Amino acid sequence: MGEIRIKRAIERVPGGMMVVPLLVGAVIATLFPATPKVFGSFTGALFTGALPILAVFYVCMGASIDFRATPYIVKKGGTLLVVKVGVAMILGVVFGRLLGEAPIGAGLFAGLSTLAIVAAMNDTNGGLYMALMGQYGRPRDVGAYTIMCLESGPFLTMLTLGVAGLSAFPWQTMVGSILPLLVGMLLGNLDREMRAFLGRAVPVMIPFFAFALGTGLDLTRIWQAGLLGLGLGVAVVVVTGIPLFFADRLTGGTGVAGVAACSTAGNAAAVPAIIAAANPAYAEAAAPATVLVAATVVVTAILTPLATAWTARHFGEPATGDAADASGEAVAVPERA
Repeated sequence: MGEIRIKRAIERVPGGMMVVPLLVGAVIATLFPATPKVFGSFTGALFTGALPILAVFYVCMGASIDFRATPYIVKKGGTLLVVKVGVAMILGVVFGRLLGEAPIGAGLFAGLSTLAIVAAMNDTNGGLYMALMGQYGRPRDVGAYTIMCLESGPFLTMLTLGVAGLSAFPWQTMVGSILPLLVGMLLGNLDREMRAFLGRAVPVMIPFFAFALGTGLDLTRIWQAGLLGLGLGVAVVVVTGIPLFFADRLTGGTGVAGVAACSTAGNAAAVPAIIAAANPAYAEAAAPATVLVAATVVVTAILTPLATAWTARHFGEPATGDAADASGEAVAVPERA
């Protein structure tokens, strides 16, 4: 019997390890909504267990972040991090004034919310960034993602929504949202073997929490994400890509690394559900925001490589060799959807 290349087939889809399980979960939830109650036990828990899986995911993600990054990596990664999150904060303030916490209820923009916009803008697709840097950028720029990993999780989105003047979160909730990441960072930096052990689990957990998130979606509403999802994805590339390009050049880069960071991470689709669990004011916006952010993951996974290739042709320089830091030493960086 011939082998079926399931993993390869899924990975042919942009953001496939996040998007495909999410859609599978949404199909089951839409056609067979009683499934978790019928089977219960572990099966039922998988349908409703996105938050525990994500908690473990962020511990493992944190373990892959090395405190001992070189000054160049800190400067480059820190600049891209601040610019990406800064753009999200500005948009959060603007749309927070216009929309508040609730999504738009009807019309062409039905489902769009401040939560969806901020979640889509805040988080960079790390695996895509590193692959593009390996092909088009300076080798040491790959290591900048060790700093940009701090975008991961709901903490910065909570902070952005608070800055925007929307419903605030108790400090305990804010700390709790970043605590798993910090615990992972501590473990990974105290013990190199723990970093390797926990880091291997990061890509494995993505399809599981994606499936659990998908089971909370109603596919009858996904069609609404069509044009909106496309528009939001284009907006992420343009609105974050331009300032990231100039920020990269101002820090001695060619602009290629900045454009390569103008995408949305697959696990950003998990943020709206976490935000809603922490603050019920966002409950109405969470489901449509999840669909929109998932669509944005796919759109940016297609557009960001095209934009990066164009930028490299016009402003870049030939990539040379493997990923290295400013000293020429290999840099271990995590892979993320």
